[in-house]
Amino acid sequence: MGLLEDLADKLAEDTLDAMEATGSDRLYIDVGKVLGTSSPTMQETFLTSIRIRLAERRGRQFLETTVAALQAGAAAPEAPKGGES
Repeated sequence: MGLLEDLADKLAEDTLDAMEATGSDRLYIDVGKVLGTSSPTMQETFLTSIRIRLAERRGRQFLETTVAALQAGAAAPEAPKGGES
């Protein structure tokens, strides 16, 4: 990664940690607004990193729930409709 991506990704990681610690699930929006006032490029890179990390968390949670259900002999949860590749 380049400097922009490295900085944005580290800020995204730190922001998600702060969101978890404080329970403020929209903190990343405010951080993004602050970034946008001085660097729209940094803002977009940061928000992309946030979206990727949040999507990975949702995917991982679904995977873990599905595996646990199948191992327990229960029906697997249904995946949301849409978004298929």
